[in-house]
Amino acid sequence: MPIELKMPALSPTMEEGTLAKWLVKEGDTVSSGDILAEIETDKATMEFEAIDEGVVGKILVAEGTDGVKVGTVIALIQGEDEDVPAPKAATPSARTEPVEVPSSAPKPAEQKDSPSTGSGQTVAVKGDRVVASPLAKRIAEQRGVDLAGLAGSGPNGRIIKADVDGAKAGTAPAAAASAPVASVSKPAPAAPAPATVQLGDIATPHEVIKLSGMRKTIARRLTESKQQVPHIYLTVDVRLDALLKLRAELNASLESRGIKLSVNDMLIKALGLALVQVPKCNVSFAGDTLIEYKRADISVAVSVPNGLITPIITGADSKTISAISTEMASLAARAKDGKLQPQDYQGGTASLSNMGMYGIKQFDAVINPPQAMIMAIGAGEKRPFVIDDSLQIATVMSTTGSFDHRAIDGADGAQLMKAFRELCEKPLGLVA
Repeated sequence: MPIELKMPALSPTMEEGTLAKWLVKEGDTVSSGDILAEIETDKATMEFEAIDEGVVGKILVAEGTDGVKVGTVIALIQGEDEDVPAPKAATPSARTEPVEVPSSAPKPAEQKDSPSTGSGQTVAVKGDRVVASPLAKRIAEQRGVDLAGLAGSGPNGRIIKADVDGAKAGTAPAAAASAPVASVSKPAPAAPAPATVQLGDIATPHEVIKLSGMRKTIARRLTESKQQVPHIYLTVDVRLDALLKLRAELNASLESRGIKLSVNDMLIKALGLALVQVPKCNVSFAGDTLIEYKRADISVAVSVPNGLITPIITGADSKTISAISTEMASLAARAKDGKLQPQDYQGGTASLSNMGMYGIKQFDAVINPPQAMIMAIGAGEKRPFVIDDSLQIATVMSTTGSFDHRAIDGADGAQLMKAFRELCEKPLGLVA
């Protein structure tokens, strides 16, 4: 009998996801390990691999469908000599029936019971409702497209995004054809019509962009953080000249190994050591308890096309800077390609966010719960600086720590900032 492919749980907290893209089609032969689809979770777009071999008999969930619950049957795999049975009655898309589409134009008598639209494609309904994917409904509502006048090219006549893209705003129901057509052709997508939003008396051209699962999660978690976590901010100026000199010397010695350390790699190490030196800041607030960690796992903010993700350098306090550099380069590359695994970004005891490469002098970062602190790194720049009671020019970086005041007192946060600054200004401690 056919094998049911179900929406997988790609992380311990995943309850639903978006079936972003099918990489196979009905009739394709697949083997164990073949990539079947791309599934978008709240953190990344991940590949869904086949476990069994066979032929893709039926795709039940169209690509672009969001809100697909974990465990939902999304496709059927059949053996070479098997026929694909009709989907189970519990599957919404399987209980659709062709019906007559209403039309404002007079209809010939012989077409009274025709189940097709004017294009010869079956329109699927469930009860009195035209069956369409959630994404197709949302786009149709935004563009003023009448779904009753569209022919669905998805499974069992389901209307999908491509069908709405090929329709014009205000599409009216089409007249019925004299006979159904055996083959269903997918309409070519058309360029979306420009939209306007009313701001007072001014109509401003705009585009409505669907939020990715990652962006929705970022919005929810950071809103909760600012609403529920009392932030306290502490800023120090750090002289970087000694650290930059040590970096140049280390890179010269590591050149033959193909390793090039960044300032960020050294700051990750410095924060890891500082957290171990000041354990009262390496904590999480847990209601009636406080969790104090014995190891510094640093979440590092990485910008990706759909938002922001924080891959983790586990045990940053005990790793060499060269090991941190190699691991960080791999994590950042996989993050930008959407290839991170849940274990790569789940957890962490504190975070580091560096915007110095954008020329940002100073900023206050938002804590990522359940962590209790995040270090915001500004740009290193030449500034007048008092050294040994004389005014000199130094490379200075402004750094701000954001602390959860429920878990970390201001004095403890100040000790962490002091320890971090001393490690950066006397960087031999990073390699000792």
